[in-house]
Amino acid sequence: MLETPPDEAIVQIQRVEHESRVHVDIETDDIPAEVSRLEALGAEVVTRLERWVVMQAPTGHRFCVVRVQRPGFPKNATRWD
Repeated sequence: MLETPPDEAIVQIQRVEHESRVHVDIETDDIPAEVSRLEALGAEVVTRLERWVVMQAPTGHRFCVVRVQRPGFPKNATRWD
């Protein structure tokens, strides 16, 4: 994990089994609502796991929707109203 300020994005390097070079995790306090919002934008669910959902963008890039990972959420959270 790269060190970042507590109220900024967490950057973590990890090996993945798919072709994407960048894998984004989207933090949310409501995983089902965020998954629904992203599906409406064209993303597809790849796998539903116990604590997160793996999704794929129309471009083929995979990303995860995860529960809140850091203290201070939602200080810098984006609200989609």
